[in-house]
Amino acid sequence: MQKLVAPKPLAETPAGVTEPASGTRTDRTATALPVLVALSLAHLLNDMMQSLVPAIYPIIKQVHGLDFGQIGLITFTFQLTASLFQPVVGMVTDRHPQPFSMVAGMAFTLVGLIVLAMAPSYPMLIAGAALVGTGSSIFHPEATRVARMASGGRQGLAQSIFQVGGHAGGALGPVLAALIVVPFGQGSVAWFALAALAAMMVLGYVGRWYQGQIAALMAARAAGRTQSPVASRRGVTLAIVLLVVLMFSKSAYAAAMGSYFTFFLIDRFQVSVPTAQMILFLYLAAGAVGVLIGGPLGDRIGRRNIIWVSILGALPFSLALPYANLTGTVILAIIVALIMASAFAAILIFAMELLPGRIGLIGGLFYGLTFGLGAVSAAAMGELADRTSIATVFQLAALLPAIGLLAWFLPDIRDDAATK
Repeated sequence: MQKLVAPKPLAETPAGVTEPASGTRTDRTATALPVLVALSLAHLLNDMMQSLVPAIYPIIKQVHGLDFGQIGLITFTFQLTASLFQPVVGMVTDRHPQPFSMVAGMAFTLVGLIVLAMAPSYPMLIAGAALVGTGSSIFHPEATRVARMASGGRQGLAQSIFQVGGHAGGALGPVLAALIVVPFGQGSVAWFALAALAAMMVLGYVGRWYQGQIAALMAARAAGRTQSPVASRRGVTLAIVLLVVLMFSKSAYAAAMGSYFTFFLIDRFQVSVPTAQMILFLYLAAGAVGVLIGGPLGDRIGRRNIIWVSILGALPFSLALPYANLTGTVILAIIVALIMASAFAAILIFAMELLPGRIGLIGGLFYGLTFGLGAVSAAAMGELADRTSIATVFQLAALLPAIGLLAWFLPDIRDDAATK
């Protein structure tokens, strides 16, 4: 197993911006909690608005007379812009940091929501979905960079605070859609533009803080403090590929649960739709708690260790879930969500430590590409469910955490201080 030495205290990005590494005593005293809370709130609002797109499908299908193929094209457009564009945006902002790009991204989302609310035709629905997705692609890479800059060395805590907002927003979105969009119709989507406006104001504050940090860190670079490589390019590439695969396994399982868990509950236990939705909400909420716990725990016991805990801990419960009774299914789903979500921050920070000058790219890959691939896998599971049964889908999905055993091949990153 390859052992790597963690970077020196400061990391230089290709744009010439120097970023503080984790673990130094001086950095730990400077954690910018107001900035992290603001980022988490913006993440909550962003992911809540993103979740509205699939939530309005039943309404627009009926109003516009769409077939499932047309609904699928809306999903494809939304996922393409929201997920697969993120690595591209990340690469651009790595070279040219844009403190207020997150505000611009939220403006795309605002316009997209209004277009979706007022769309008189199918092409306009496509355009609205694309705008909302583009807003998310612009937001995530730079927000990931700012969360790292604001961490003060406590990377796990910072990423957990940031990510818990996204998980909470994803859980709240369907609930708000059921309370507002379903009874009031397509036009009520425009009301959520107020959330986008609020997010723009919050991100304006974050952007001003970020702008000041860029100036300070550029001065640090001018003083000559740079960072040495952590490993060979081949070793880093292999580790990044493994981390992407690990994140994909978690995203694919989460996508299967988010898309089909309610159908599984209704089919297996004949529960009502509201009951199934409430159980899904409990699963999603447990994931948010797992993220919040896992980040600081990773700071204490190490990134690689928390990844192992999330794999070996979740696998027995995921394997048992398809065969449990209703009460057992609910309990197992909550346990799986708690354990699997705990490793998200660890995987992301592990990748950042391997490629410290590519924070935007890492954010784009792990927030965008892996979730996009998870959504594609969910679509494939839907086809499988049509051909077999929803129970078969969950029996196969239960095996996805086993992909995490590839973590055995991850390098062991050691801090300089720990090796002396």
